[in-house]
Amino acid sequence: ALRGAIVDLTRAIELAAGSLRNGGRLFYVGAGSSGRIGVLDASEIPPTFGASPDLVQGLIAGGVTALYRSVEGAEDEESAGALALDERGIKNSDVVLGITASGRTPFVLGALARAKSLGAKTILLTCNPAVVPTCRDDPGQRRTAIAATVADLVISLVVGPELLTGSTRLKAGTVTKVALNTISTGAMVMLGRVRGNLMIDLRTTSTKLRDRATRVVAELAQCDYDSARQQLEAANWNLRAVVDKL
Repeated sequence: ALRGAIVDLTRAIELAAGSLRNGGRLFYVGAGSSGRIGVLDASEIPPTFGASPDLVQGLIAGGVTALYRSVEGAEDEESAGALALDERGIKNSDVVLGITASGRTPFVLGALARAKSLGAKTILLTCNPAVVPTCRDDPGQRRTAIAATVADLVISLVVGPELLTGSTRLKAGTVTKVALNTISTGAMVMLGRVRGNLMIDLRTTSTKLRDRATRVVAELAQCDYDSARQQLEAANWNLRAVVDKL
């Protein structure tokens, strides 16, 4: 599924990086499992790449409660998706990535439509290969056609039928997680927040992360562990400051 979407994933990385580089933000919008996966990926950006929590944000239908308890029906209002973006001051420099396995979740489509109307770049991540910009008679298929019209880029991850019919938390959820990891990490690479395969902007907020930062400096500076730690301590554990001097 991912191999077949490499070109579109690359384009998504470029759109996200271009927006972030120019002062924009990346929003993930989803409902249920899709929303939770978006929030999860967004929440890892600050500690991993030293970025502001505002840079990449995850929005889920039903709000915070929906992160730990299913809020049935929250996904059914397009206006709620639009409102969620309005509350965050969506602007034309932002990118909105809507996540819907079916390609027709109203909350997501409403958010994408609002973003597009304001000039923001829009991306649809779906596991439904039927999302095409042609109108059909069936309401569900018609909605997938609408999805394609509100997205500047459609990423279709074809995973096939779920083991439990309709339970998109399974294969669709797994491939969505990997796709979002790919997009956010790729964007951060383009923004220069890594050196090779090393996280040079990570926040040293725990013993584990201070140890990791020490090993990063030791590798880049070709010095021993104790020397690397001393450099970090002298810089008040600001890893990027140490790396920039190497």
